[in-house]
Amino acid sequence: MIGINSDATSVFPRYLSRSYPSIERGEGVWLYTAEGDEILDACSGGAMVASLGHGRDEIVEATWESAGDIAYMYNQFFTNQPQEQLAQRLLDVAAPEMARARFVSGGAEANETALRLARTYHVDRGDTGRWRVISPAQSYHGATMATLALSGRTGLQTPFDPYMAKHLHIPPSTKRFDPTGEGALDALDQVLEEAGPETVAAFFCEPVSAAALPAYSPPTRFWEGLAERRERHGFLVCFDEIVTGIGRTGRWFAGQGLPIEPDIVTAGKTLGAGYAPLAGTLCREHVYEVLANGSRAFDLGHTWDGAPLPCAVGLAVLDFMINNKLLDRVAARGPSFRDELESALAGCDIVGEVRGHGFLLGVDYVDPRDGQSLLPDSLDAATLIDDKALEQGLLVTSTHSTRDGFTGDQTLLAPAYTSKDEELAEMINRFVKTLEKVEHEIKAALGRTNQS
Repeated sequence: MIGINSDATSVFPRYLSRSYPSIERGEGVWLYTAEGDEILDACSGGAMVASLGHGRDEIVEATWESAGDIAYMYNQFFTNQPQEQLAQRLLDVAAPEMARARFVSGGAEANETALRLARTYHVDRGDTGRWRVISPAQSYHGATMATLALSGRTGLQTPFDPYMAKHLHIPPSTKRFDPTGEGALDALDQVLEEAGPETVAAFFCEPVSAAALPAYSPPTRFWEGLAERRERHGFLVCFDEIVTGIGRTGRWFAGQGLPIEPDIVTAGKTLGAGYAPLAGTLCREHVYEVLANGSRAFDLGHTWDGAPLPCAVGLAVLDFMINNKLLDRVAARGPSFRDELESALAGCDIVGEVRGHGFLLGVDYVDPRDGQSLLPDSLDAATLIDDKALEQGLLVTSTHSTRDGFTGDQTLLAPAYTSKDEELAEMINRFVKTLEKVEHEIKAALGRTNQS
């Protein structure tokens, strides 16, 4: 597949040694390059954003209408009807357990807003010693310095760790290392004791993980234990639902199926569905009331916070989902999609586990020599999988986390909610062909390693 390399562009690319195909247009779940290649998108644009697919006229029209009414205004001085309507509709339809919403441009901004809100909450209560955050180490919450500090993955933080807050981390409660969740709770107790629970402002996590640990959620016991410790120690619980919010798992928010309610929750990706940059931070009434009865200010402002155009898009996205019953579609079709993928990969020796929540699926890889160990870090199987998938005309997103020590190579599939059954079947078909080629190369590489 022909692409543009760093020597042939004025753009500062993410990876200077990589060649990037140029996408000219999209239709539904299909992408078309400037050279005429056709790519089946099994990952909603590659970052789990284009959850409704491309070319949705209703959303495009809403964008144009809003732009025709007003181009921009800053929410320090004004509010606007799209922002007001989106906040009310989001709380009424998707998150009735929440009380207020603050809109920003993207997931990292929303998560940073959640951090600042948690800190302000404690300060307004007079509990100024609370600033630390605890989070699972195998996580991803954004690329700003504040959000990178929420992860315990040194592979992500180096060489920027001097700039980051020294937050606290616990090993993730995974099937491989902690199938009951008790290990993570023990680690949480130890961290609380060592830091002093009076210094902890929040526990920050994804109810269902995405990029760092695709489609994984700790067992029920962990969530029950987290709720108990919140009650005992007084910290807040923040759910990062940038990926999973707004329908990805078959619920409006993935955390709505757990035995714990977060105090603060973030949403993004699907909220704008790729038609505008949009994310949000929501909080429960007791969090809002502390600020309302305290400083009466939450002085945080990004240029595009609550701007009318992206909020109009958010309204159109919610309407499109409701009118087309997409939440029901994801909830009903997601389990069988996972089962079909698992069945199709049953003969693949490098596949250790297939996980799924709605239209968020994760594939975990193992060393075929024993069927249990992680693949060697030197193979970088994740990059190989993504490259081979593109050769098959398929877009997936894989992560190479072996160097972080908590998990290995994994692939995330997150198709648009509008994907037709035949398109889902074709995604599986192309992915199986991809892994057949990848497995052949991995076995050959491992064979050479054994011989040496």
